[in-house]
Amino acid sequence: MSRLQLAFMGTPDFALVALEALVAAGHALDVVYTRAPRPAGRGQLPQRSPVHVFAERAGIPVRTPSTLKDPREQAYFAGLDLDAAIVVAYGLILPRPILEAPRLGCLNIHASLLPRWRGAAPIQRAILAGDPESGVTIMEMDEGLDTGAILLQEKIPIAREMDSGALHDVLAALGAKLVLASLDGLEAGTLEATPQPQTGVTYASKIDKAETRLDWSEPADSLARRVRAFAPAPGAWFELGGERLRVLNSEPVAGMKAAAPGTALDARLAIACGTGALRLLRVQRAGGKPMDADSFLRGRPVAAGTILA
Repeated sequence: MSRLQLAFMGTPDFALVALEALVAAGHALDVVYTRAPRPAGRGQLPQRSPVHVFAERAGIPVRTPSTLKDPREQAYFAGLDLDAAIVVAYGLILPRPILEAPRLGCLNIHASLLPRWRGAAPIQRAILAGDPESGVTIMEMDEGLDTGAILLQEKIPIAREMDSGALHDVLAALGAKLVLASLDGLEAGTLEATPQPQTGVTYASKIDKAETRLDWSEPADSLARRVRAFAPAPGAWFELGGERLRVLNSEPVAGMKAAAPGTALDARLAIACGTGALRLLRVQRAGGKPMDADSFLRGRPVAAGTILA
């Protein structure tokens, strides 16, 4: 493996896994680009991104520009004389001068089997749609939205019980593995990019807050996917007696009597849906810790016939 001069551009935990792998593999990280610190938490104090924290601890220079369209930023980037830039959930658009500066180009780690689920929320959208599989694509970036040519791609099955958090972790590790292999292949001249197919294109739009509310008129299977797609965060939710409760795990149940959607069918949180019933297995009260249904019900019983909103 050749030691390459790299820039890394990423922000959340998903990106951090790849950055750690690149450092461990011995590549030279000349600079890390990440989003600027943002207010967070109860005190709304500026919080550095996970990538930012790691890079500073590792002694890697960090830059947090609000845009890459500034000619001075582009000149700085070009002056690094990079072999490649690795881009993972960065959050800023890369203009052509940035894309063209590294010798091997800008490589993106995308958490889907492109061209399916281009865009911001591929993990959640795959679960919501009931996709049987997901995966990671390493692509050569161009100026389009996840339209670049494919270097490597690997599939994994989405298990029926897998939520967004679990799929995120599996794909993050897979992305780190594949980007290292892509760099090796490009440097050796043994890897060629393949244009994305023109068919099968779908878009993974950002998650809207309205989507996270459970609509009991939907089928139980659909609601179970919604719970999985939004767990552990932001969490699907409903209201009980005016209190908002997040649902972190659930399962469809058969053999329950029909009732109006949103009706508790027993005292163990089996809830009538538009079709079938959904049993809530793990919930979280506002400001509280996640707890299994039995623990929740000991402090807040829900009798059969109770209506959930």
